[in-house]
Amino acid sequence: MDRMETGVLSEQRRSTRQRRSVKAVVKGVPVSEGAGVRLTRLIGHGGLRMLDPFLLFDEFRSEKRDDYAAGFPDHPHRGMETVTYMIEGRMAHRDSLGNSGVIGPGDAQWMTAGSGIIHSEMPAVENGRLWGLQLWVNLPAVRKMMPPRYQELSAARMPFVTDGSVTARVIAGAFGGVQGACDTIGEASLYLDVTVSPDARFTHILTDDTAFAFVLDGHGVFADDTAAGRCELLVFDGGDEVVAQAGSDGLRFILVAGAPIGEPVVSGGPFVMNTQEEIETAWKELRNGTFVKSGMGGRRS
Repeated sequence: MDRMETGVLSEQRRSTRQRRSVKAVVKGVPVSEGAGVRLTRLIGHGGLRMLDPFLLFDEFRSEKRDDYAAGFPDHPHRGMETVTYMIEGRMAHRDSLGNSGVIGPGDAQWMTAGSGIIHSEMPAVENGRLWGLQLWVNLPAVRKMMPPRYQELSAARMPFVTDGSVTARVIAGAFGGVQGACDTIGEASLYLDVTVSPDARFTHILTDDTAFAFVLDGHGVFADDTAAGRCELLVFDGGDEVVAQAGSDGLRFILVAGAPIGEPVVSGGPFVMNTQEEIETAWKELRNGTFVKSGMGGRRS
């Protein structure tokens, strides 16, 4: 059986499986967001403006306090979800639903902005490396104005799946028969943090969804012919199976998948809607104090 393969397949099914090729390798561009946090943007720039349903994907990684100290003070969102995953350091969250907390290494927060939320994300470290990822996931029109909600997910409660040479932290979705910690309601169906030992192989059955991998450390070959290293993002073509072969120094990568929505996308800063009129309404409500609606509160695990 292939390593870390989900499900038991017949030999006939194995022979007809189509390996997902890599259709693009994307290098990030430096940007500054919030009150001056230096980031690397992989999705949401000129080279890859969107990967339906994924709107934006950033890595923040620096040992220099000046690169991150100003953080992300209070700001609004509507019509989408944000997923923050910490690798090193700590980040404090506070929002208009009354949620507050600090996430550290291996923790995640999954915030569904829905009809509207105002939140802040501020570094909770005095020095040292702050390293994390933020993903924006679009919501379909029927969910854009749903009540907002917040999930805080501790590393201690996130399941791991391992076979000795491959280890995966299951943040969202199912892998190796294990369900992830996050209760997803949007279009993102899978979020894994995968570590592959030197020269070992990772194989995962993944069908029609939009999918990408982001290399955190080491290097490897994806789909048997595409080499990639740290801070490179790989966009997969259609097929049934994702394959990655680690190099001599091992490989660690994020694997994300979700169903494309296929609807018009109009963005206006922190708002992502289907029409310009909806964007203008969001700004108007923010100005007149009617932006924040009812919410579903938060969950910590």
